[in-house]
Amino acid sequence: MATVNNTVEQLVQRSNSLGADPRNTNYAGGNTSAKGTDIDPVTGEDVELLWVKGSGGDLGTLTPEGLAVLRLDRVRAMTQTYPGVDREDEMVAGFDYALHGRGGTAPSIDTAMHGLVNADHVDHLHPDSGIAIATSANGEELTRKIFGDKVLWVPWRRPGFQLGLDIAEIKEASPQAVGVILGGHGITAWGDTSAESETNSRWIIDTAAKYIEDHGSAEPFGATRTDYAALPEDERRSKAARLAPHLRGIASHDHAMVGHFTDSDAVLEFLAGDKLSALAELGTSCPDHFLRTKVKPMVIDLPSETPVDEILAALPALHESYRADYRAYYDRHAASDSPAMRGADPAIILVPGIGMFSYGADKQTARVAGEFYVNAINVMRGAESLSTYSPISEAEKFRIEYWSLEEAKLRRKPAPRPMATRVAFVTGAASGIGKAIAARLAAEGACVVIADLDLEKAQTAAAELGTSDVAIGVAADVSNESDVQAALAEASLAFGGVDLVVNNAGLSLSKPLLETSEKDWDLQHDVMAKGSFLVSKNAARILIDQGMGGDIVYISSKNSVFAGPNNIAYSATKADQAHQVRLLAVELGEHGIRVNGINPDGVVRGSGIFAGGWGAQRAKTYGIDEKDLGKFYAQRTILGREVVPETVANAVFALCTSDFSHTTGLHVPVDAGVAAAFLR
Repeated sequence: MATVNNTVEQLVQRSNSLGADPRNTNYAGGNTSAKGTDIDPVTGEDVELLWVKGSGGDLGTLTPEGLAVLRLDRVRAMTQTYPGVDREDEMVAGFDYALHGRGGTAPSIDTAMHGLVNADHVDHLHPDSGIAIATSANGEELTRKIFGDKVLWVPWRRPGFQLGLDIAEIKEASPQAVGVILGGHGITAWGDTSAESETNSRWIIDTAAKYIEDHGSAEPFGATRTDYAALPEDERRSKAARLAPHLRGIASHDHAMVGHFTDSDAVLEFLAGDKLSALAELGTSCPDHFLRTKVKPMVIDLPSETPVDEILAALPALHESYRADYRAYYDRHAASDSPAMRGADPAIILVPGIGMFSYGADKQTARVAGEFYVNAINVMRGAESLSTYSPISEAEKFRIEYWSLEEAKLRRKPAPRPMATRVAFVTGAASGIGKAIAARLAAEGACVVIADLDLEKAQTAAAELGTSDVAIGVAADVSNESDVQAALAEASLAFGGVDLVVNNAGLSLSKPLLETSEKDWDLQHDVMAKGSFLVSKNAARILIDQGMGGDIVYISSKNSVFAGPNNIAYSATKADQAHQVRLLAVELGEHGIRVNGINPDGVVRGSGIFAGGWGAQRAKTYGIDEKDLGKFYAQRTILGREVVPETVANAVFALCTSDFSHTTGLHVPVDAGVAAAFLR
């Protein structure tokens, strides 16, 4: 018999192998298990154990720490106290009393399936091909035709203790079977070894896929509607970027959401079929799907060539219709003890010719919701190819969506970070102050767009913050409006829109008046005065379109009010930025957009500006060595402290929290106290 370490290692390897392929299962979907024997440290005797993927884990990235570990004798003993299907939810609490030692992570609702099925290794997966069979109107007949007696049919039953008993009974009665198709749901397979279980899982998935390919209809979504066909890529993505803020506002009516855009071939094909409305109305079937996508999407049922303005004009009525439909769905099925309705806005919005917009409480959730709907599209393709797509009933969907166990799982989630759901667009963020601001906002939960003149540096800085679910890098010359518009369009496609804009991009030329050329003056003003204007103007359009309020922050300078020596072009530009803050605060306040500024003292450490020659120029002006410039600035302040990039980043974060919800038009000095720069 394999050692405990080998058993766990093989289970993790199998899980990762299966979970790495989206054709086998969705992100965080499905679960795997292994049974084995270990020494009970209390009695010194052998004890049979069950290792099973815990609640909320992901097979593709599973580690040993993500497993729940239970005593198998106690899991099986629960059959003696099982009160029946009407009270099966009570059994979940019993798993806590079956844990071995600290038990690892929390057991999932599918633990009973893994513990009660008499096989050393069990896989429960949500493959597109398997669910296509499971959601076909004649799924039971197809299962017999495709698999014979090696894979058996289990009628739909909500995941839980009774489903585990059902599958266990089928396996005992059919020793030739290697797995089952779970009606409306997915597949379960097993084996005496880890390799055998994986082989059986893959055989079921591949056999179903091959059968669909060989016997399926050429037009599963119906005839292609030419008026709903995909637009050329540039036009498609341009329209998507213009629509994104409006759609994000719709999805965020009840709760703020982050967005994701998908225009894959599978999505565009689905949107062009004449069955689009009928299939979309049926919604998804697998519980893992509709828990993330809601029971059905919102469809903007208009031809591809419809002008954006006409689409926008149609949105309010479509949104209200969707909300009314969802409220009616809730009212039809809610009982006196049902959880309160969580929100009536769509998680998936489909726009023919353009693509799919998906939403969630963070970027990963939004992206995964989109991935799950693509899985649902693939399921519908397979089911409609062979038969008729017939998902589980609306009543059953409600039982799962508003399941008390699902509600308990939601309550266990940690409180969101202060910047959760917010999308920050920071200019000049590949180094210095901008990079520190981007890092602080990302650490507080924001999605961050790092805009910089140097694309490679922007992308490198973004990668340092995490995956593209956290940050992306874009190129932007802020003095060029086309560049600014393109960068903000990328932000809208990546995250749905923008909530927080930081005008940080800058440079500095330290020269006295008579040595300052017209070119110097224009360069200084183009990047900071004009650049800030262009960024604010184009970002404000997005903020207004979203209807969610927002923040614009200018990184100005104490030099906007302090007359330092040999600094005419830089200081005049900073004064321009400072007054833009006041002007925009007045103009944008009616939209809930706050505009504030930060006035730092010279930030030497980590500064791209100072490293690029400004530091040497300022040191020469003050008659000191450049290496002593930070100390020089610090010693002349009231607090005697040097200002560093993180100091400025802290101020930006604080200004953009709810604690400053009633503050706009403010300039915050971050200069350790420079009396000559006190605001009057």
